[in-house]
Amino acid sequence: MSTKNIVQVDGHKDLPLHCPNPGSPAWSLHPRVFLDVVSTGHVKCPYCSTEYQLKPGTEPHGH
Repeated sequence: MSTKNIVQVDGHKDLPLHCPNPGSPAWSLHPRVFLDVVSTGHVKCPYCSTEYQLKPGTEPHGH
């Protein structure tokens, strides 16, 4: 049975979103990719399959 790694994203301070994020362990590092979580509220990293979701009730802050 696999466990999913889901990261809650704050629309005010975590955008623009990229993976790996600053809290990622060194063993899981891969090339940095910017991810669009705003369009659908969730996105999956193509390298490590980490799933990102906007925190409920947060609005994306314009950049």
